[in-house]
Amino acid sequence: MTRGWIALVAICSAAACRRPPQPGEPLRGLSAAERARFDSGKVVFDSAFTPEKGLGPLFNGRACASCHEDPVSGGVGEEVEHHATAFHPGGPGRACDELAALGGPVFQDSVTPLLRAALGIEKEPVPPQATAIAERTSPDIFGRGLLDAVPDSEILKYADPDDRNGDGISGRPNRFLDGRLGRFGRKAFVPTLREFNDGAFLAEIGITSPSVPDEGTVAGKPLPAGTDPAPDPELSAHSLELTDAFVRLLAPPAPLKQSSEAHRGSEIFAQVGCAGCHVPKLRTGDNPIPALRHQEVAAYSDLLLHDMGPELADICFGLATPNEFRTEPLMGLRLAKHFLHDGRAKTPEQAIQMHAGEGARARDLFDSLPPADRAALVAFLKTL
Repeated sequence: MTRGWIALVAICSAAACRRPPQPGEPLRGLSAAERARFDSGKVVFDSAFTPEKGLGPLFNGRACASCHEDPVSGGVGEEVEHHATAFHPGGPGRACDELAALGGPVFQDSVTPLLRAALGIEKEPVPPQATAIAERTSPDIFGRGLLDAVPDSEILKYADPDDRNGDGISGRPNRFLDGRLGRFGRKAFVPTLREFNDGAFLAEIGITSPSVPDEGTVAGKPLPAGTDPAPDPELSAHSLELTDAFVRLLAPPAPLKQSSEAHRGSEIFAQVGCAGCHVPKLRTGDNPIPALRHQEVAAYSDLLLHDMGPELADICFGLATPNEFRTEPLMGLRLAKHFLHDGRAKTPEQAIQMHAGEGARARDLFDSLPPADRAALVAFLKTL
């Protein structure tokens, strides 16, 4: 090989290193061991389960990638699942009952043949105690390891539950049952990415593991004998760790290069108040993984709860009332095909116009913009 050819290869390799990660690729700067765990975790993430390997007997998908697949593993999904809770404000005890004793809050839409034969059901029934049933779409999970690495203090500095600054935005934190700050899920209930990932195996695929060892019930009733043939746990601790590594190390999609219109749209985004909740940048803290340590994250979220008005309201969750939702991170927005928590909006513009509550002022300012300015703001969103 000539010196010139060697130099050309070096230049191309350096350019590849500088190329922003594409959807489905890992964060830059991983060690060889971290990259190997990422690759092995993708195998588990993509693996489809059968009843003999532990699927169900209640489930929403056969693999993690069944609901996070477009345009690649970790992306958005077309599936819509159902959650239900009971909200009793002003009553004794906690206002929100996640219906855990009755099979909730996730009520699976599919059953295995053995469970269908035993109970004659096609999906898990929602108990009559539920006060609301919510539809949930599957968002992409790119960059979620970076969100996990953001310190609580970074999130809490944006909280203003009493709206002391008078801007009409009163974001507040949700808390897990033990008081830890929540950040994952549409209601920001789950504190850590590992807990969210481990819980998804059971809630979405019906797979038990050392972290979540109990199969659960059918709307509160024990599984009929013989409907779950696979021995528990159905997934090993090692497979859980590998799956977590894959999700944790997925890079966020790099924003597209902005046109002059999109650049103007980013300024309008801030001017009309969208950035009051969709905070453009968060910063991670100390982390054992160097690629996650002290990084700037273009999250476009404060990871706090905000009142979105009665038209979008559905379930409660933890401290979140039916009207409250976590600010949806906008990184990777251009990959989405439907918007809002239940997919009811088909375009970013429709999603903006459905904002109410704390989002009403920004919505009204957006609606009052000249058409060219509205188009510029949407053009900006399509670069994320």
